[in-house]
Amino acid sequence: MKKRKVEVVVISDIHLGTYGCHARELLSYLKSVQPEILILNGDIIDIWQFHKSYWPESHMQVIKCITGFLAQGVKVYYVTGNHDEMLRKFVGFEMGSLKIVNKVVLNLDGKKTWIFHGDVFDVTMQNSKWLAKLGAKGYDSLILINRVFNYVSEGMGRGKLSLSKKIKNSVKSAVKFINDFEQTAAEIAISNEYHYVICGHIHQPEIRKIKAKDGEVTYLNSGDWIENLTALEYQNGSWELYYFNEDHQRVAAARAKKFKEVSMNSNELFQNLVKELNFVKP
Repeated sequence: MKKRKVEVVVISDIHLGTYGCHARELLSYLKSVQPEILILNGDIIDIWQFHKSYWPESHMQVIKCITGFLAQGVKVYYVTGNHDEMLRKFVGFEMGSLKIVNKVVLNLDGKKTWIFHGDVFDVTMQNSKWLAKLGAKGYDSLILINRVFNYVSEGMGRGKLSLSKKIKNSVKSAVKFINDFEQTAAEIAISNEYHYVICGHIHQPEIRKIKAKDGEVTYLNSGDWIENLTALEYQNGSWELYYFNEDHQRVAAARAKKFKEVSMNSNELFQNLVKELNFVKP
């Protein structure tokens, strides 16, 4: 199958190593595109959850697909997030066309584009990290419960329900946080004369113009591969949101692919990642 050529692909919040990660679907998407630049915008590998020893073959295949892009000379930026914050001590590291960074600034057809994960705006992350980690564990448990519920619900012909998404969207404080997050990102981008600002972190795919007293900017969010299964694509001078679940051909391809369920401890997992990425253990 011929791959789609895309100038820039941005994906975030994959959370490899957790039960909620849709690695099979992501792999199907990645195999369908040929980007010139791939931005991994944070929370790609969920280092917080490594102790679970949960790492199916499909999760490692995502890593292999990304290293395949590197072998082809695709520019890959790994932007650090809060769930993979361990990598922040490697910021500035370069290996071939891979670079680990805290942010990316691109000039796309004369328009400045600022890309970062977004956890810097999360007060909980900055002041109560233990609480945020506790919340992540609860969220992952909710995802697991959601999957069991959906299995039963689909068996009864009632379709799927995202409990975590429903809960998040029904809480006024969560909605306010998202709005504040987007407005803050936009205002900082405007003050620095960026045309686009791209975030992840809040798992809310979005493209919209935001106005502030000093101007206007296009705010974008790449969403996630837990609930929304989305990516941002830049081609021919414009950004678009890609929704995997609307790509029926890729959905069918993902369902047809079979993977082994592999369990390993955190040390084995780390060694496999080191081998795959050619990292040298410090």
